[in-house]
Amino acid sequence: MEGVDAAAALRGSRDGHRRRVVVTGGAGFLGGWLCRHLLDDGCEVVAVDNLVTGTPAVVEELETHPHFTFVHADVTRVLDVQGRVDQVMHLASPASPVHYAALPVETMLVGSQGTMHALDLAQVNGARFVLASTSEVYGDPLVHPQPESYWGNVNPVGPRSVYDEAKRFAEALTTAYRTSRGVDTGIARIFNTYGPGMRADDGRMIPAFMTQALKGEPITVTGDGSQTRSLCYVTDTVDGLCALAASDHPGPVNLGGGDEVTVLELAETVCRLAGSSSPITFVDLPEDDPRVRRPDTSRAAELLGWKPQVPVEEGLRRTLEWFEEQLRSAA
Repeated sequence: MEGVDAAAALRGSRDGHRRRVVVTGGAGFLGGWLCRHLLDDGCEVVAVDNLVTGTPAVVEELETHPHFTFVHADVTRVLDVQGRVDQVMHLASPASPVHYAALPVETMLVGSQGTMHALDLAQVNGARFVLASTSEVYGDPLVHPQPESYWGNVNPVGPRSVYDEAKRFAEALTTAYRTSRGVDTGIARIFNTYGPGMRADDGRMIPAFMTQALKGEPITVTGDGSQTRSLCYVTDTVDGLCALAASDHPGPVNLGGGDEVTVLELAETVCRLAGSSSPITFVDLPEDDPRVRRPDTSRAAELLGWKPQVPVEEGLRRTLEWFEEQLRSAA
C-alpha cells in the first residue's frame, strides 16, 4: 500500500479495510501530530478545521499524503463527512489562554455544539469517539496530584472559565451519549503538551520562553514562578490518545508527564538549553492560574499500558531546535 508498510496497514485496518478516522481540529498543533501518526499507522484521515486557530501550513503538508482529506468547516455549525467513519477524534477548540480569551463564545460553542455534532457523527456510523479534554477541568486543584476521581476547583465565571467549562460540558455530553445512546466513547484529560509546531504567538509558556530566549529578550515569568506544571511531549500525548482510541475504556484517563517542575525552573532550563543570556523578569500572575498541576497517571498505565517516553529536557531540546529553525527561516 502506498506510503505505508504492511504492518502499519494492518494496524490501521478494520474488517479488512483501511480504518477511516475523522480528526476535528486536525490543523492545530496536537491535531496535526495526531493526523501524521494515524497516516503513518495506515489509516485514512479526514481532518476538519475552520482554521481560526489552526495552521494552513499543517494542511498543506498533510495534503501531500494520498490518504489524507481536509474539510474546511466549522464543527459548531455542521459536521458532514461523507462515507464510512470508523473513529472520531474530537480535538477542535481554541487551546491557549490568548485564543480562548479572544474567542470566548466560540470556545463555549465548540465544546457544546461542536461536541454534539462530533458525537452524532460517531453515533450514525457506529464509530469509536474520543474526546480530547484537558487538565483544566481540575481548575486550581485542591487535590495533588490530580486523579480522575477528583471533581475539580473551577471558577465558573472567571477569565479561564470558557475553556474549563466548555471541556467539562463536553465530558458530560460525551458521557450522556454513552449512557443513553450507546455510543462507544472515551475521554482523555491532557496535561501541558508541548513540542515542535506550537504557534509562537499562542501565549503558552513554552513558546513564549523559547522565542524570548532565542531573541535575547527578557523571559516573562508570571507570579514568583513557584507554580508547577507537568510537561508531556507531543508524541507521548498522541500515543496516549491512540491507545485510548484502540481500547474500549470510557475514561476519563489522564495523559501527562510525571515530572513536576516550577515555571521558574522551566524558564531557567530553556535559557540554559538555548545558551541565552536573557534576563528573567516577573509579571503579575493571571487570575485563577493553577498553583500546582501534576496528573496521577496510574489509570493510563494500568488500563492502556501508557507512560511518557520522552524526557523533559530531550523534548525541550527538540522543541527549541524547531523554534530556532522557524526564527531563522523568518529572518
